[in-house]
Amino acid sequence: MDDNKKIQFYGGRWISFLPFLVFLIVAIYISILQAPDVKGMWIGALFGIMITFLLSKDRMYYAQVVIEGMADKTAIVPIACWIFAGVFSAVLKDSGLVNGIIWLAYNLGASGTVFTVVTFLASALFATAAGTGFGTIMAGMAVLYPAGVLLGCNPAVLAGAIVSGGIFGDNLAPVSDTTICSATTQGADVGGVVKSRLKYALAAAAIAIVIFIIFGGKGGTVSEVPYDMIAQYMNPVGLVMLIPAGITIYVAIKKGDIIVAATIGTILSIIFALVFGLTTFERLFFVEDGAVGGVLVNGITGMVDICILALLILSCVHIMKVGEGDKKLLQLAEKFVHSVRGVEASIAALAISLSAIMGLNAPPILAIGSSFAKPLGEKYNIHPYRRANLLDATACTLVYSLPWTPALLMTQSLAQQANADFGSLVPALTTTQIVPWVVHAWALLAVMIFAIITGWGRQEIKNSDSQVG
Repeated sequence: MDDNKKIQFYGGRWISFLPFLVFLIVAIYISILQAPDVKGMWIGALFGIMITFLLSKDRMYYAQVVIEGMADKTAIVPIACWIFAGVFSAVLKDSGLVNGIIWLAYNLGASGTVFTVVTFLASALFATAAGTGFGTIMAGMAVLYPAGVLLGCNPAVLAGAIVSGGIFGDNLAPVSDTTICSATTQGADVGGVVKSRLKYALAAAAIAIVIFIIFGGKGGTVSEVPYDMIAQYMNPVGLVMLIPAGITIYVAIKKGDIIVAATIGTILSIIFALVFGLTTFERLFFVEDGAVGGVLVNGITGMVDICILALLILSCVHIMKVGEGDKKLLQLAEKFVHSVRGVEASIAALAISLSAIMGLNAPPILAIGSSFAKPLGEKYNIHPYRRANLLDATACTLVYSLPWTPALLMTQSLAQQANADFGSLVPALTTTQIVPWVVHAWALLAVMIFAIITGWGRQEIKNSDSQVG
């Protein structure tokens, strides 16, 4: 294909934005209807591509551009990473790591405020190892929430601590879909991105811990909790899974290659889980009644939705580039953005607003990353690490802390289930009760606004590059 050839549209270069525009309209519409499902977003992107096809002057060439966008390295790299990371995450979640953490907290006598802080740290650890914010919320609300309330924690603050831990890992984990998206769309290595973003995540976590210490408890002692109520959720052997989890994180940061890290992590996790009796071969993979299943299969299928969306969105982005819509966008942006700080603020504003509206963060990062953050950031010489950090950190804030978002609706539902299981001992919660206590989200937002205004972290990356050179 001729790299210099451009798509021409009836209506001019702005028409090249139509696939992306239709995608956004559909994504926002289904989110307003409280159905922010990735499958619905497929339809938006697909129909955007189809409608724009009718406005292309060379439809055969347009079809080639669609395929070229899906085959681009920007699309294929995150998909490959997601598949490998999905399998590792599934094995780790199924192996009982969270049960080991529960056992440790209980036997250390953590209660009230201490248990709230331990819950935040445990959730952050699990999310960083497994790379899943939603998976952390599901595990934490099912086990840590009822246990913590019985141990004297403030229910709303405890729920906020669980969600906050999930945010920490979603933002920082090398195997997180948002980390992979933010790094690959900016042409950056995952390991370098994780190391450069650590200071922002830790600063926000420190603020969160202080708040949890002040407001996390409401009295109570560990002796008030009937052991048999939570014994089924405790298994000290699960703590051994911290070893493969820690090795995986280390390799991802050291080598900067998520496929290498996830492969090593998956193999080690399977070996540890089998040796210590935390899983079985049949649980990992089985064939039954003409169908296959198991943890390994679930790990891959759990990533299929986002992989398909990535192919469609990045095809939309490529149509825009070949149609020279990106040049029109930069020309428009230059009328309003005249500084590095302005570019960073615009990237953050788009990531925050789209993720808050959609209720998901990986799709907006994919969309904004390639079409806006990368070209405009390169024009103003903003380092790829910095751009990736702005995209990821800001997209991990309001998406977890607004009452209509899937994360808090799921948290509310799980709190209601805990209330049904334990009765009046464990209260149900509403999303509005939880919102103020998703402290890590609000702290991370404040940290990133501070970083944009003051330039904190921007100069450090430049200095590091000059020293290497």
